[in-house]
Amino acid sequence: MRSIGEMARDSGLGVSALRFYDRAGVLGPAWVDPASGYRWYAPEQLDEARLLARLRRVGMPLADIRLVLAGWSGEDADLVRGLLQAHLRRLEQGLAEALSEFSTIRELLDHRENPMTVSPLTGTVHLSLPAPALAAALDAVRFASGRDPELPMLGGVLFDIEGDALRVVATDRYRLAVARTDADGHGGSREQVVVPAPLVDAMRALLSGDELARFTVEGDRVTLEAGERQASGQRLAHDFPDYRRLVQLPPGRRVVVEVPALREALENGPVRVAEDREPGRSARDISVLTTVDDKTVLVCGDGAPDEGTGTGTGNDDRDTGGLGYHVGVDRGFLLEALAAGDRDRLVLEFGPAPTAPLAIRRADDEGAFSLLMPVRLDD
Repeated sequence: MRSIGEMARDSGLGVSALRFYDRAGVLGPAWVDPASGYRWYAPEQLDEARLLARLRRVGMPLADIRLVLAGWSGEDADLVRGLLQAHLRRLEQGLAEALSEFSTIRELLDHRENPMTVSPLTGTVHLSLPAPALAAALDAVRFASGRDPELPMLGGVLFDIEGDALRVVATDRYRLAVARTDADGHGGSREQVVVPAPLVDAMRALLSGDELARFTVEGDRVTLEAGERQASGQRLAHDFPDYRRLVQLPPGRRVVVEVPALREALENGPVRVAEDREPGRSARDISVLTTVDDKTVLVCGDGAPDEGTGTGTGNDDRDTGGLGYHVGVDRGFLLEALAAGDRDRLVLEFGPAPTAPLAIRRADDEGAFSLLMPVRLDD
Protein backbone atom coordinates (compact mmCIF):
# COMPACT_ATOMS: atom_id res chain seq x y z
CA MET A 1 0.00 0.00 0.00
CA ARG A 2 1.17 3.54 -0.78
CA SER A 3 0.50 6.61 1.31
CA ILE A 4 -0.94 9.60 -0.49
CA GLY A 5 2.49 11.25 -0.46
CA GLU A 6 4.14 8.20 -2.03
CA MET A 7 1.33 7.92 -4.58
CA ALA A 8 1.78 11.57 -5.50
CA ARG A 9 5.53 11.16 -5.90
CA ASP A 10 5.26 8.02 -8.05
CA SER A 11 2.31 9.12 -10.21
CA GLY A 12 3.13 12.79 -10.77
CA LEU A 13 -0.34 13.94 -9.75
CA GLY A 14 0.34 15.76 -6.50
CA VAL A 15 -1.39 15.32 -3.15
CA SER A 16 -4.01 18.02 -3.68
CA ALA A 17 -4.84 16.53 -7.09
CA LEU A 18 -5.31 13.07 -5.56
CA ARG A 19 -7.63 14.54 -2.95
CA PHE A 20 -9.55 16.34 -5.71
CA TYR A 21 -9.98 13.17 -7.78
CA ASP A 22 -11.07 11.29 -4.68
CA ARG A 23 -13.80 13.87 -3.97
CA ALA A 24 -14.78 13.83 -7.66
CA GLY A 25 -15.22 10.05 -7.60
CA VAL A 26 -12.57 9.48 -10.25
CA LEU A 27 -9.80 7.75 -8.28
CA GLY A 28 -10.37 7.03 -4.61
CA PRO A 29 -7.97 5.37 -2.16
CA ALA A 30 -8.24 1.66 -1.53
CA TRP A 31 -8.43 2.28 2.21
CA VAL A 32 -8.86 5.24 4.55
CA ASP A 33 -7.64 4.89 8.14
CA PRO A 34 -10.79 5.56 10.22
CA ALA A 35 -8.73 6.97 13.11
CA SER A 36 -6.35 9.33 11.31
CA GLY A 37 -8.13 9.88 7.99
CA TYR A 38 -4.96 9.00 6.08
CA ARG A 39 -5.49 7.70 2.54
CA TRP A 40 -3.76 4.52 1.30
CA TYR A 41 -3.59 3.27 -2.27
CA ALA A 42 -3.23 -0.28 -3.59
CA PRO A 43 -0.29 -1.18 -5.87
CA GLU A 44 -2.49 -1.65 -8.93
CA GLN A 45 -3.82 1.90 -8.58
CA LEU A 46 -0.45 3.38 -9.55
CA ASP A 47 -0.97 2.60 -13.25
CA GLU A 48 -4.43 4.16 -13.09
CA ALA A 49 -3.02 7.30 -11.45
CA ARG A 50 -0.31 7.62 -14.09
CA LEU A 51 -2.93 7.18 -16.82
CA LEU A 52 -5.09 9.81 -15.14
CA ALA A 53 -2.13 12.21 -15.06
CA ARG A 54 -1.56 11.73 -18.79
CA LEU A 55 -5.22 12.27 -19.64
CA ARG A 56 -5.35 15.46 -17.57
CA ARG A 57 -2.20 16.78 -19.22
CA VAL A 58 -3.96 16.59 -22.57
CA GLY A 59 -7.08 18.23 -21.12
CA MET A 60 -9.55 15.36 -21.25
CA PRO A 61 -12.79 16.18 -19.36
CA LEU A 62 -13.39 14.37 -16.07
CA ALA A 63 -16.56 12.74 -17.38
CA ASP A 64 -14.57 11.03 -20.13
CA ILE A 65 -11.70 10.16 -17.78
CA ARG A 66 -14.14 8.26 -15.54
CA LEU A 67 -15.20 6.12 -18.50
CA VAL A 68 -11.62 5.57 -19.67
CA LEU A 69 -10.57 4.34 -16.23
CA ALA A 70 -13.69 2.18 -16.00
CA GLY A 71 -12.96 0.55 -19.35
CA TRP A 72 -9.16 0.41 -19.11
CA SER A 73 -8.93 -3.04 -17.54
CA GLY A 74 -11.69 -4.58 -19.64
CA GLU A 75 -11.16 -6.96 -22.55
CA ASP A 76 -13.04 -4.73 -25.00
CA ALA A 77 -10.98 -1.57 -25.65
CA ASP A 78 -13.40 -0.05 -28.15
CA LEU A 79 -14.86 2.36 -25.60
CA VAL A 80 -11.43 3.62 -24.56
CA ARG A 81 -10.26 4.01 -28.15
CA GLY A 82 -13.46 5.84 -29.05
CA LEU A 83 -13.08 8.28 -26.14
CA LEU A 84 -9.44 8.93 -27.03
CA GLN A 85 -10.30 9.54 -30.67
CA ALA A 86 -13.17 11.85 -29.78
CA HIS A 87 -10.91 13.93 -27.54
CA LEU A 88 -8.22 14.06 -30.21
CA ARG A 89 -10.79 15.46 -32.65
CA ARG A 90 -11.74 18.11 -30.08
CA LEU A 91 -8.10 19.07 -29.68
CA GLU A 92 -7.59 19.31 -33.43
CA GLN A 93 -10.73 21.42 -33.81
CA GLY A 94 -9.64 23.64 -30.94
CA LEU A 95 -6.21 24.10 -32.51
CA ALA A 96 -7.77 25.03 -35.85
CA GLU A 97 -10.00 27.61 -34.15
CA ALA A 98 -7.06 28.97 -32.16
CA LEU A 99 -4.98 29.36 -35.32
CA SER A 100 -7.85 31.23 -36.97
CA GLU A 101 -8.21 33.58 -34.00
CA PHE A 102 -4.45 34.21 -33.86
CA SER A 103 -4.47 35.02 -37.56
CA THR A 104 -7.24 37.56 -37.02
CA ILE A 105 -5.42 39.11 -34.05
CA ARG A 106 -2.22 39.44 -36.07
CA GLU A 107 -4.11 41.17 -38.87
CA LEU A 108 -5.61 43.62 -36.36
CA LEU A 109 -2.14 44.23 -34.96
CA ASP A 110 -0.70 44.84 -38.42
CA HIS A 111 -3.38 47.47 -39.02
CA ARG A 112 -2.51 49.21 -35.77
CA GLU A 113 1.18 49.59 -36.46
CA ASN A 114 2.86 50.51 -39.71
CA PRO A 115 6.64 50.11 -39.55
CA MET A 116 7.08 52.70 -42.33
CA THR A 117 5.64 55.45 -40.12
CA VAL A 118 7.35 54.60 -36.82
CA SER A 119 9.35 57.64 -35.68
CA PRO A 120 12.83 57.27 -34.21
CA LEU A 121 13.39 57.51 -30.47
CA THR A 122 14.03 61.19 -29.90
CA GLY A 123 13.01 61.72 -26.27
CA THR A 124 15.39 63.60 -23.97
CA VAL A 125 15.50 63.07 -20.22
CA HIS A 126 17.76 64.54 -17.52
CA LEU A 127 17.32 63.28 -13.96
CA SER A 128 19.29 63.58 -10.76
CA LEU A 129 18.62 61.42 -7.74
CA PRO A 130 20.50 59.99 -4.76
CA ALA A 131 22.59 56.98 -5.71
CA PRO A 132 21.45 54.91 -2.68
CA ALA A 133 17.79 55.47 -3.56
CA LEU A 134 18.30 54.37 -7.16
CA ALA A 135 20.36 51.38 -6.04
CA ALA A 136 17.59 50.27 -3.65
CA ALA A 137 14.95 50.66 -6.36
CA LEU A 138 16.93 48.58 -8.85
CA ASP A 139 17.61 45.90 -6.23
CA ALA A 140 13.87 45.68 -5.57
CA VAL A 141 12.96 44.85 -9.19
CA ARG A 142 15.95 43.41 -11.04
CA PHE A 143 15.14 39.79 -10.08
CA ALA A 144 11.89 39.93 -12.08
CA SER A 145 13.44 40.81 -15.46
CA GLY A 146 12.62 38.41 -18.30
CA ARG A 147 15.07 36.13 -20.10
CA ASP A 148 12.91 34.90 -22.97
CA PRO A 149 14.60 35.87 -26.30
CA GLU A 150 11.19 35.83 -27.99
CA LEU A 151 10.02 38.62 -25.66
CA PRO A 152 12.92 41.09 -25.78
CA MET A 153 10.77 43.96 -24.46
CA LEU A 154 10.74 42.16 -21.09
CA GLY A 155 14.52 41.67 -21.03
CA GLY A 156 15.24 44.83 -19.08
CA VAL A 157 13.91 47.34 -16.58
CA LEU A 158 11.39 50.04 -17.39
CA PHE A 159 12.32 53.54 -16.19
CA ASP A 160 8.96 55.32 -15.97
CA ILE A 161 9.53 59.04 -15.39
CA GLU A 162 6.62 61.28 -14.52
CA GLY A 163 6.79 64.56 -12.64
CA ASP A 164 9.18 64.27 -9.71
CA ALA A 165 8.92 60.48 -9.50
CA LEU A 166 10.84 57.62 -11.10
CA ARG A 167 9.30 54.18 -11.09
CA VAL A 168 11.33 51.16 -12.13
CA VAL A 169 9.46 48.06 -13.23
CA ALA A 170 10.42 44.56 -14.35
CA THR A 171 8.39 41.49 -15.33
CA ASP A 172 8.92 38.11 -16.94
CA ARG A 173 5.15 37.33 -17.09
CA TYR A 174 5.31 35.07 -14.01
CA ARG A 175 6.26 37.86 -11.63
CA LEU A 176 6.29 41.64 -11.64
CA ALA A 177 8.15 44.09 -9.41
CA VAL A 178 7.72 47.85 -8.97
CA ALA A 179 9.72 50.39 -6.97
CA ARG A 180 9.49 54.17 -6.72
CA THR A 181 11.92 56.94 -5.80
CA ASP A 182 11.93 60.72 -5.99
CA ALA A 183 13.91 62.41 -8.76
CA ASP A 184 14.69 65.98 -9.82
CA GLY A 185 15.28 67.68 -13.12
CA HIS A 186 12.58 66.33 -15.43
CA GLY A 187 10.12 69.03 -16.30
CA GLY A 188 8.57 67.44 -19.37
CA SER A 189 5.81 64.96 -20.04
CA ARG A 190 5.84 61.32 -19.00
CA GLU A 191 8.74 59.35 -20.51
CA GLN A 192 9.24 55.59 -20.51
CA VAL A 193 12.60 54.02 -21.27
CA VAL A 194 13.38 50.30 -21.25
CA VAL A 195 17.00 49.73 -20.23
CA PRO A 196 18.42 46.29 -21.13
CA ALA A 197 19.34 44.07 -18.21
CA PRO A 198 23.14 44.05 -18.81
CA LEU A 199 23.17 47.85 -18.82
CA VAL A 200 21.02 47.92 -15.67
CA ASP A 201 23.61 45.72 -13.97
CA ALA A 202 26.43 48.00 -15.12
CA MET A 203 24.52 51.00 -13.76
CA ARG A 204 23.90 49.28 -10.44
CA ALA A 205 27.61 48.57 -10.07
CA LEU A 206 28.30 52.33 -10.12
CA LEU A 207 25.93 53.11 -7.25
CA SER A 208 28.20 52.37 -4.32
CA GLY A 209 28.51 55.86 -2.84
CA ASP A 210 26.27 58.56 -1.42
CA GLU A 211 26.63 61.02 -4.29
CA LEU A 212 23.94 62.16 -6.69
CA ALA A 213 23.45 60.00 -9.76
CA ARG A 214 22.61 61.56 -13.12
CA PHE A 215 20.37 59.61 -15.48
CA THR A 216 20.22 60.87 -19.07
CA VAL A 217 18.35 59.76 -22.17
CA GLU A 218 19.14 61.29 -25.53
CA GLY A 219 17.47 59.59 -28.46
CA ASP A 220 18.22 55.88 -28.20
CA ARG A 221 21.17 56.42 -25.82
CA VAL A 222 20.91 55.92 -22.05
CA THR A 223 23.62 57.05 -19.64
CA LEU A 224 24.08 56.93 -15.89
CA GLU A 225 26.81 58.95 -14.20
CA ALA A 226 27.84 58.58 -10.57
CA GLY A 227 30.82 60.67 -9.56
CA GLU A 228 33.40 60.27 -12.31
CA ARG A 229 32.09 56.87 -13.38
CA GLN A 230 29.71 56.28 -16.23
CA ALA A 231 27.69 53.47 -17.83
CA SER A 232 26.10 54.03 -21.22
CA GLY A 233 24.33 52.03 -23.90
CA GLN A 234 21.31 51.76 -26.15
CA ARG A 235 17.79 51.59 -24.83
CA LEU A 236 15.53 48.77 -25.99
CA ALA A 237 13.46 49.80 -29.01
CA HIS A 238 10.32 48.13 -27.67
CA ASP A 239 7.24 49.23 -25.78
CA PHE A 240 6.86 47.90 -22.26
CA PRO A 241 3.40 46.54 -21.31
CA ASP A 242 1.09 48.84 -19.38
CA TYR A 243 2.10 47.68 -15.91
CA ARG A 244 -0.45 49.99 -14.25
CA ARG A 245 -3.21 47.72 -15.51
CA LEU A 246 -1.38 44.67 -14.19
CA VAL A 247 -1.17 45.99 -10.62
CA GLN A 248 -4.86 46.85 -10.29
CA LEU A 249 -5.78 43.95 -8.03
CA PRO A 250 -9.00 43.27 -6.15
CA PRO A 251 -8.80 43.77 -2.37
CA GLY A 252 -7.20 40.85 -0.56
CA ARG A 253 -6.18 39.57 2.85
CA ARG A 254 -2.97 41.09 4.18
CA VAL A 255 -0.78 39.14 6.58
CA VAL A 256 2.42 40.50 8.14
CA VAL A 257 5.13 37.82 8.09
CA GLU A 258 8.52 37.51 9.77
CA VAL A 259 10.76 37.06 6.75
CA PRO A 260 13.51 34.93 8.42
CA ALA A 261 10.94 32.46 9.75
CA LEU A 262 9.08 32.27 6.45
CA ARG A 263 12.31 31.82 4.53
CA GLU A 264 13.32 28.95 6.81
CA ALA A 265 9.90 27.33 6.37
CA LEU A 266 10.17 27.63 2.59
CA GLU A 267 13.72 26.29 2.42
CA ASN A 268 13.17 23.35 4.76
CA GLY A 269 9.52 22.53 4.15
CA PRO A 270 8.09 20.02 1.68
CA VAL A 271 7.53 21.09 -1.91
CA ARG A 272 5.68 19.84 -4.93
CA VAL A 273 7.76 19.30 -8.05
CA ALA A 274 5.85 20.55 -11.10
CA GLU A 275 6.92 19.86 -14.64
CA ASP A 276 6.66 23.14 -16.51
CA ARG A 277 4.52 23.07 -19.63
CA GLU A 278 6.40 25.81 -21.44
CA PRO A 279 9.31 24.90 -23.73
CA GLY A 280 12.69 25.75 -22.29
CA ARG A 281 11.52 25.88 -18.66
CA SER A 282 12.54 23.04 -16.36
CA ALA A 283 10.66 21.50 -13.47
CA ARG A 284 9.89 23.88 -10.61
CA ASP A 285 9.58 23.49 -6.84
CA ILE A 286 6.14 24.66 -5.79
CA SER A 287 5.35 25.75 -2.23
CA VAL A 288 1.73 25.83 -1.11
CA LEU A 289 0.66 28.64 1.22
CA THR A 290 -2.45 29.18 3.27
CA THR A 291 -3.51 31.54 6.05
CA VAL A 292 -5.05 31.11 9.49
CA ASP A 293 -7.35 33.83 10.82
CA ASP A 294 -5.66 36.36 8.52
CA LYS A 295 -2.75 36.42 11.00
CA THR A 296 -0.45 33.53 10.09
CA VAL A 297 0.94 32.17 6.84
CA LEU A 298 1.52 28.42 6.74
CA VAL A 299 3.74 26.61 4.25
CA CYS A 300 1.91 23.41 3.39
CA GLY A 301 3.97 21.76 0.68
CA ASP A 302 2.13 18.74 -0.69
CA GLY A 303 0.07 18.10 2.37
CA ALA A 304 -2.01 19.84 5.00
CA PRO A 305 -0.33 22.26 7.39
CA ASP A 306 0.22 21.41 11.01
CA GLU A 307 -2.17 23.80 12.73
CA GLY A 308 -0.68 26.01 15.41
CA THR A 309 2.88 26.00 14.04
CA GLY A 310 2.85 29.58 12.73
CA THR A 311 5.05 29.66 9.67
CA GLY A 312 5.97 26.01 10.21
CA THR A 313 5.27 23.22 7.77
CA GLY A 314 3.40 19.97 7.67
CA ASN A 315 3.10 17.05 5.27
CA ASP A 316 0.29 14.90 6.56
CA ASP A 317 -3.07 14.04 5.00
CA ARG A 318 -5.50 15.55 7.47
CA ASP A 319 -8.33 17.92 6.65
CA THR A 320 -7.58 21.65 6.92
CA GLY A 321 -10.81 22.90 8.40
CA GLY A 322 -10.71 26.55 9.40
CA LEU A 323 -7.77 27.41 7.17
CA GLY A 324 -7.75 29.66 4.13
CA TYR A 325 -7.59 28.34 0.60
CA HIS A 326 -4.28 27.05 -0.74
CA VAL A 327 -2.14 29.13 -3.10
CA GLY A 328 0.71 27.54 -5.01
CA VAL A 329 3.76 29.65 -5.92
CA ASP A 330 7.19 28.97 -7.36
CA ARG A 331 9.37 28.59 -4.27
CA GLY A 332 12.46 30.09 -5.90
CA PHE A 333 10.47 33.09 -7.12
CA LEU A 334 9.04 33.71 -3.66
CA LEU A 335 12.45 33.47 -2.00
CA GLU A 336 13.82 36.00 -4.50
CA ALA A 337 10.88 38.33 -3.86
CA LEU A 338 11.43 38.12 -0.10
CA ALA A 339 15.11 38.96 -0.56
CA ALA A 340 14.28 41.87 -2.87
CA GLY A 341 11.78 43.16 -0.28
CA ASP A 342 14.81 43.87 1.95
CA ARG A 343 12.87 43.94 5.22
CA ASP A 344 12.66 41.65 8.26
CA ARG A 345 8.89 42.04 8.05
CA LEU A 346 6.87 42.08 4.85
CA VAL A 347 3.18 41.94 4.01
CA LEU A 348 1.82 39.06 1.95
CA GLU A 349 -1.45 39.95 0.27
CA PHE A 350 -3.64 37.06 -0.82
CA GLY A 351 -6.27 37.78 -3.47
CA PRO A 352 -9.93 36.79 -3.18
CA ALA A 353 -9.26 33.48 -4.97
CA PRO A 354 -6.30 31.10 -5.44
CA THR A 355 -6.07 32.23 -9.08
CA ALA A 356 -5.18 35.82 -8.06
CA PRO A 357 -1.55 36.97 -7.87
CA LEU A 358 0.23 36.91 -4.52
CA ALA A 359 1.54 40.37 -3.60
CA ILE A 360 4.66 40.93 -1.49
CA ARG A 361 4.66 44.44 -0.04
CA ARG A 362 6.75 46.62 2.25
CA ALA A 363 4.72 47.91 5.16
CA ASP A 364 6.67 51.18 5.16
CA ASP A 365 6.69 51.79 1.40
CA GLU A 366 3.58 51.28 -0.71
CA GLY A 367 5.59 52.16 -3.82
CA ALA A 368 7.73 49.01 -3.63
CA PHE A 369 6.07 45.64 -4.16
CA SER A 370 6.15 42.53 -6.30
CA LEU A 371 3.52 40.15 -7.64
CA LEU A 372 3.82 36.40 -8.20
CA MET A 373 1.49 34.55 -10.54
CA PRO A 374 -0.06 31.50 -8.81
CA VAL A 375 0.49 27.91 -9.94
CA ARG A 376 -2.54 25.69 -10.48
CA LEU A 377 -2.83 22.98 -7.84
CA ASP A 378 -5.71 20.88 -9.15
CA ASP A 379 -3.87 18.90 -11.85
